[in-house]
Amino acid sequence: MQHVTRKSTCRLCGSSLLQLVLPILPSAIGDAFVSQERLQEKQQVYPLDCYLCFDCGHLQNLDVVDPEILFREYTYRTSVSLGLVEHFRNYARSVVSGLAIPKDSLVVEIGSNDGSLLKAFQAEGMRVQGIDPAREIAKIATQEGVPTIPDFFTSRIAGQIKAANGPAALFCANNVFAHIDNLSDVVTGVRTLLAPDGAFVFEVSYIVDMIDNMVFDTIYHEHVSHHALLPMETFLNRHDMTLFDVVRTGTKGGSIRAFAQPMSTGKRPKSPQLTTLMAEEERLGITKPQVYRDWFAAIESRKQDVLAYLDAAILAGKTVAAYGASTTTTTLLYHFELTSRIAFIVDDNALKHGLFSPGAHIPVLPSQELAARKPDIVVILAWIYAEPIVTRNAEFVRNGGTFLIPLPVAKTIDMHGAAALRRSE
Repeated sequence: MQHVTRKSTCRLCGSSLLQLVLPILPSAIGDAFVSQERLQEKQQVYPLDCYLCFDCGHLQNLDVVDPEILFREYTYRTSVSLGLVEHFRNYARSVVSGLAIPKDSLVVEIGSNDGSLLKAFQAEGMRVQGIDPAREIAKIATQEGVPTIPDFFTSRIAGQIKAANGPAALFCANNVFAHIDNLSDVVTGVRTLLAPDGAFVFEVSYIVDMIDNMVFDTIYHEHVSHHALLPMETFLNRHDMTLFDVVRTGTKGGSIRAFAQPMSTGKRPKSPQLTTLMAEEERLGITKPQVYRDWFAAIESRKQDVLAYLDAAILAGKTVAAYGASTTTTTLLYHFELTSRIAFIVDDNALKHGLFSPGAHIPVLPSQELAARKPDIVVILAWIYAEPIVTRNAEFVRNGGTFLIPLPVAKTIDMHGAAALRRSE
């Protein structure tokens, strides 16, 4: 398949003992929304199957879409995501005080996007350096005072940054560690750049939370790894790094902020939270296949509930729209087989208005169009934000409309209140 390379070994440990545990249906690239002029272009769909390594227990996609396609023209900006800028302010403050990082220390971030997090570190008195392959976003960040290298981070670039700026007291990778195919070279670069007492902080969606909260739609082509602590610690140890702390956060449907240090020179003790969470992963069997097979069965149950409800409604002549035009919503549209059932999508992000969804080319309109077009049912694809979406669009419900929230348990909200479609097992 064009633009895709297929791995045959585990991204973390190199084992070839891999088994398919989550057969997620293929989709178009999640954020590849197109303009009217490009509607004639056929957009390819790429596999999203997830495999478990039977040696280290790491969950991963083996089909890797060329990162040049995914990230060079990347349009997502951190600052437009609900609550993330405030989250980063708190993040910078807590990390600087918690790790006692002196003023004027160097903080480096990969996947720094529009510099939202690094701006928060600048406000705490730090020197900063960003690295991001999205050329346009990197250029804007640099213009806004956050120096950003427009490239993919490698161990070679790590050496250049260290030569120019000295070692880093802090190296951050936020919601980006899941994106990297060649993690070994990246962690070699992190180790190269870190001061002996430096810390590597990375925030990723946490597979335990993904399962508990039914957040399977963060499986998309940018995310080639789905992280747990046990496989990560084994991997880091091979690069003279070790975990010393972890914090659970509510972002992206449940994430962890993990802290690592050089194994040979770091002095920070392992926190009780880290020990507890790693023991909990053992208890859940997070490195074994059964927990993923059970999760997939639960996903399929929700899907059947949603399709049964929508197909009965469409048969009765009702119109169906959707709410949310983002990368995760593409996974949901394809895996729940909704693309042929949705007339249009509304979204609050003006940058998406007038575009068409990846592959299926469903038009994306402003959310005000709900009042004008009066669909009978609106499927909230951005279901993590269902509460603010329903609150903001209360008039749609008052006027007789129905919201369908597909996950974590499929339910409807109409003028009579909320009701589960049927008990999802």
